Amino acid sequence: METKNIMIVGVGGQGSLLASKLLGQAFLDEGYDVKVSEVHGMSQRGGSVVTYVRYGDHVASPIIDKGEADFIVSFELLEAARWLPYLRKDGQVVTNTQQIDPMPVITGAMQYPENLEEKMKAAGAKVDAIDCLSLAEQAGSPKAVNIVLMGRLSHYFDFPEEVWQKALETVVPKKFLAMNKVAFELGKNA
Repeated sequence: METKNIMIVGVGGQGSLLASKLLGQAFLDEGYDVKVSEVHGMSQRGGSVVTYVRYGDHVASPIIDKGEADFIVSFELLEAARWLPYLRKDGQVVTNTQQIDPMPVITGAMQYPENLEEKMKAAGAKVDAIDCLSLAEQAGSPKAVNIVLMGRLSHYFDFPEEVWQKALETVVPKKFLAMNKVAFELGKNA
């Protein structure tokens, strides 16, 4: 199998690292070679964060270049739009519809861009956008947005349900496991 590429993008503190570990674990359990690379940026201060997950028969490098991502999984609409040049022509965006104001918007120097979903579609991207925040709150915590997104992303992979459940059990701390299993199911069934 040729190498496939997934970019997980968001804002620091949203749980992108746990999401990438969950994906990496699922791909490992399915027998793929997996490379995960984390680029933190200003993650500690609410800045942009990107994680690369690459899988296939043999993965040589953990880095994804422009035009190579099969999937962009985004915790926030503006981050999905910001990283869109990395999506390959037939790639898929899976995004939370939540909008988190970056510092220039907070300070009043800029306005949050409007109609980002439509603009990404107009640029040729396939966009699967859902309100992950409300589903995470329904599961028990707004911090479960990352697992709701992973549940939604699971639609695009032909893995048995047990693979995802085992990956959740491996990477999620036990005290949060039940809530995260609910979050995963809510995302999957959205």
